[in-house]
Amino acid sequence: MDHGLPLAEFFVFLAASVASVPIAKRLGLGSVLGYLIAGAIIGPFGLKLLADPEAVMHTAEFGVVIMLFLIGLELRPALLWTMRNSILGLGGLQVLLTGAALTAAAIAAGVDWRQATAIGFILSLSSTAIVLQSLREKGLAATDPGRGAFAVLLFQDIAVIPMLALFPLLAMAQAGETAHASGGLAALPAWAQALAVFAAVAAIVLAGRVLMRPLFRFIAGVGLHEIFTAAALALVVGVALLMQTVGLSPALGAFVAGVVLADSEYRHEIETDIEPFRGLLLGIFFISVGATIDFALIAAAPLLIAAVVLGLIVIKSAVLFGLARAFKRPAADSALIALALAQGGEFAFVLFTFAQTENVLSQALIDPLTAAVAISMALTPLLLLAAERLSTKLDAPEERTAPADLDIDAPDVIVAGFGRFGQIVHRVLSANGFKTSILEHNADQVELVRGFGNRANYGDASRVDLLRAAGAETARALVIAVDDKEKALEIAATVRKSFPHLKIFSRAYDRGHYYALLNLGVDEAERETFEGGIKLGVKALKALGFRAHQAERAGRIFRRHDERGLAMMRQMWDELDDDAYRSAANERQALIEESLRRDLTQHGVSGAADDAWGADEQEAERRRA
Repeated sequence: MDHGLPLAEFFVFLAASVASVPIAKRLGLGSVLGYLIAGAIIGPFGLKLLADPEAVMHTAEFGVVIMLFLIGLELRPALLWTMRNSILGLGGLQVLLTGAALTAAAIAAGVDWRQATAIGFILSLSSTAIVLQSLREKGLAATDPGRGAFAVLLFQDIAVIPMLALFPLLAMAQAGETAHASGGLAALPAWAQALAVFAAVAAIVLAGRVLMRPLFRFIAGVGLHEIFTAAALALVVGVALLMQTVGLSPALGAFVAGVVLADSEYRHEIETDIEPFRGLLLGIFFISVGATIDFALIAAAPLLIAAVVLGLIVIKSAVLFGLARAFKRPAADSALIALALAQGGEFAFVLFTFAQTENVLSQALIDPLTAAVAISMALTPLLLLAAERLSTKLDAPEERTAPADLDIDAPDVIVAGFGRFGQIVHRVLSANGFKTSILEHNADQVELVRGFGNRANYGDASRVDLLRAAGAETARALVIAVDDKEKALEIAATVRKSFPHLKIFSRAYDRGHYYALLNLGVDEAERETFEGGIKLGVKALKALGFRAHQAERAGRIFRRHDERGLAMMRQMWDELDDDAYRSAANERQALIEESLRRDLTQHGVSGAADDAWGADEQEAERRRA
């Protein structure tokens, strides 16, 4: 059977998305429900435009793999430590209590306890893809309940590891049956298969620490963006293939690989390079989920399917609401978390297949459960709408808590370019308590400054997606400190168009560059050698006999006149040609010099006119006394 995605079917997918998703969003239902509806319409149980949705899902599941990899990239150790109570407490208890409650319900329905255990813990997982996408579209991802939901989803993704290890043991416990693992684990006993799960994860962690960062540093040094993108995709595909070879979940391996690279200086670049592939493949995945909803099966056993869906939503939401309240969250936030995570998850499709391979679950059990999970996922946008309306009635405004500030990397200022100029700006800002996000396009420079303890990230600051990943949507200012004139202009134009709220401060190469930056909307620009030249001139004046305060005053007067002239000449630069500008500039320079001499004379600034001492001479006299 062809597991690829033929061109005709790919066209059907795209056309269905274009037709249904905008309508769903206009109706306030969100893009995910639009994808699911589109899948149901074009699937084999609808218009039959898609003959084999399960085959398509094999391709589209790579979107889930990429999504889990990107989630792993966000999990810096410091962030995990900050969220430890929510992840281990709320997330851990949710999986345990929900799994136990669903297991009990399955046993009560007459299912064997081994099968019930597998069903209960598979259904305890929620849909990371749908929930995060829906929360992001509704602007709830950065709120306190949004972060709480993310913490639970994070623990659920991690919990897949012990679940994969548990299933072979459940199969081994069944009398007269032998477990049949897939992939390279097929010939191993059950206990060895469980051990291999953890060994494979450990191998990915070790390889990531030893090999991945040097590899990306080498590729970044080549300077070809498309090769970096290819390397990022090759990493995800390679890890997925490795996990698949040993019979484990490719998405799980990608998640672990992402966590390993979470502290890497190449995190932002990797994330933004593969983000477009994630969006496209996830859309196809959601459509294929909608297409797998077997309406014939639902029509044959409507009460059974409805009971499973209702029981799943009620049990999960009740457990989550109770736990959230126990963790002292407001009732409104608790309701939002509970209803947002009340569905089954995309990992259920993977785990059902794995459980069938391990002889834990039969096809007769899996078919109605798969339909119930797909329906519950389709109901998620509607549950979120209900949660939003319910949350406005549960808590009084004064009882609501402010969103928890868990994003420890949210910067105040983004510094683009971390050479000599950018490092000074960064040190000034950091010394005064402001958080910076640093982007540097030179891989060798990134490695160098990281050796001194600075958290610089590799990436091109002229890319909108990379700026967004670096925190541009919430930052207050951007400092352009790159030493490339054209790149500075490109960054300024991009930022002013895509992030108009940011104050832009830029390094300017010369007067022409200064004018060009201001014309692009830069708030302030500083000629890179101007202040250094003035300070050196002041020191020269001191060496030539000026008192310290005389030299400093001369420097201030020159700075004031030059900056005034710079502003006055800006219009001439825009309107005149080069020859006319040079002529006007010479005339203006003569006026400035005359004004400067007049100011210096009025203030008594000359080598012999003022016998006052400077601060250094006063200090020397005190020492002699």
